[in-house]
Amino acid sequence: MTRNVVTARPDTTFKDLVTTLADERVSAVPVVDDAGRVVGVVSEGDLLHRLDLPPDSPHRRLLHRHRTEPPSGPLADMAAGLMSRPAVTIGPEATVAAAARLMERHLVKRLPVVENDRLVGIVSRRDLLSTYLRPDGEIRAEVRDDVLQRVLVTDPAAVGIVVTDGIVTLTGSVDRRSTAEIAGRLARAVPGVVDVVTLLDWRYDDRAELKRHYVFDAQVGPTVRWPT
Repeated sequence: MTRNVVTARPDTTFKDLVTTLADERVSAVPVVDDAGRVVGVVSEGDLLHRLDLPPDSPHRRLLHRHRTEPPSGPLADMAAGLMSRPAVTIGPEATVAAAARLMERHLVKRLPVVENDRLVGIVSRRDLLSTYLRPDGEIRAEVRDDVLQRVLVTDPAAVGIVVTDGIVTLTGSVDRRSTAEIAGRLARAVPGVVDVVTLLDWRYDDRAELKRHYVFDAQVGPTVRWPT
């Protein structure tokens, strides 16, 4: 995310909003109140709503697709009346995939990042895509150090890791089938990974053991119960 966020206040005027977007070379700004809470977002599209367009203009129909009525009254020329609200926000610990899904679901191009009700950054589509510019060497090191050694406690020397254009290929052998499957899922979650090809062998197929201890509890749902 971008931490140095350009913001507006609810009483920021239309002209000042246009000037801010132009000077800062951004297409939208979060609107924050006196307590630093995000109350909305003003984008170039929101500002275009304010323009007087002919009723039959295709641009007018496009601009008002997601707004029930154009701004009017004393707030029509201020951020409070022009912004889209409520703002669609996300937390700093959210994954890139979660942010992408949220943008797609709400048809937005950016998400204010909020922690403890306060704005701490903003993430855009470009920010999400930038993770895929990560060097293959960095991706390989994280898969080796974090996924295999730290999480799965597996000897990385027993697993071959090849990363080409963000695609991770895992070869070699691990102790259990479940370990091989988990390694693939965890590697896929590493930032910058485009896809994972898992060619791992295993010495013990523990699927039957997992199935034997997989139970369903009406109160908590499906769980894995291991023998004591």
